[in-house]
Amino acid sequence: MMASASMATCFCCSSSSPPDLAAVHSPPSPPPSRRHHRRRWSCRASSTGGTYDHNPLLHPPPDPRFPLRLPVQDGGGRSGSRLRIFSGTANPTLAEEIACYLGLELGRIKIKRFADGELYVQLQESVRGSDVFLVQPTCPPANENLMELLIMVDACRRASAKTITAVVPYFGYARADRKMQGRESIAAKLVANLITEAGAHRVLACDLHSGQSIGYFDIPVDHVHGQPVILDYLASKTICPNDVVVVSPDVGGVARARAFAKKLSDAPLAIVDKRRLGHNQAEVMNLIGDVRGKVAVMVDDMIDTAGTMHKGAELLHREGARAVYACSTHAVLSPPAVERLSGGLFQEVIITNTVPVPPDQRFPQLTVLSVANLLGETIWRVHDDCSVSSIFQ
Repeated sequence: MMASASMATCFCCSSSSPPDLAAVHSPPSPPPSRRHHRRRWSCRASSTGGTYDHNPLLHPPPDPRFPLRLPVQDGGGRSGSRLRIFSGTANPTLAEEIACYLGLELGRIKIKRFADGELYVQLQESVRGSDVFLVQPTCPPANENLMELLIMVDACRRASAKTITAVVPYFGYARADRKMQGRESIAAKLVANLITEAGAHRVLACDLHSGQSIGYFDIPVDHVHGQPVILDYLASKTICPNDVVVVSPDVGGVARARAFAKKLSDAPLAIVDKRRLGHNQAEVMNLIGDVRGKVAVMVDDMIDTAGTMHKGAELLHREGARAVYACSTHAVLSPPAVERLSGGLFQEVIITNTVPVPPDQRFPQLTVLSVANLLGETIWRVHDDCSVSSIFQ
């Protein structure tokens, strides 16, 4: 819902704290059928102001007209459904939120590690003839989580699942999508081959580092964008469009930042030009655009060591930015990311939970948004043979 005019304040000036997301996402009682209550997703800028159409799917109010849960058609539990959701050990909290959105329980699965480090996976219930969705981001430790995903896929294939979809909110090795120097591997293609050969029929990924990675798979890939979640959160803060500049932290992210700026009331765009010295290291050179007296919103697909964001924020403050916000879908937060992000350069760091953020990595400026509703809606549409791309139109 749009905020009233009397309540409108600029998010860059507001002293109010971010909304309690846990309270916002408290699911109401499910209606008899979810199909008749589905709302159209919208992230278009308002023609009368700088805010957005509120998205009840992402931040539903406590109103039964906007249900969170998705009951199966027979109104019972998962016993009457051919849809199964299983979680690996990488991000079980996100998987539970997805299952809650779908009105299902997580499938029972046994995963353990032997003394020598080998993995053991056993499904604890039948999946014969079912559409199985395996929620397992390949975040750090990437190799262990990837191997766990492959064994889960193989177990489902050998258990005669009808279809197997690997739900990979964060796709590890996505940055190794091309050869930058001689004699390098293209690990993203290798991982795509591994998932396919393990027996997956489809992959559902969120904000891949580069779009061409979709072509590395020989199976369908549903590429979900996390921008609606972040945009909806910014809309709840009633953005003042004349004060905002969207900033791409590097030249490679210009297309992403431009798309974000277009949906953010067509805000102006600035670009940080940098030269990378080596892996996980970046040197900021100059700024293309004007941020003096503005609120700079830096947009990137992931934050790893936060070197790019940190040096970009330093440059923006030198160029006269009034405040700097960082927005990113994936928060890998490898050391020393927390120290860089919490050092006072950022007014707020807005991320999603595609990668779990442990308590020792949280800091006052950090806001973690959930992509569970977005992924849950996508899973349902895949299962129900409905359009996925229409979510983002």
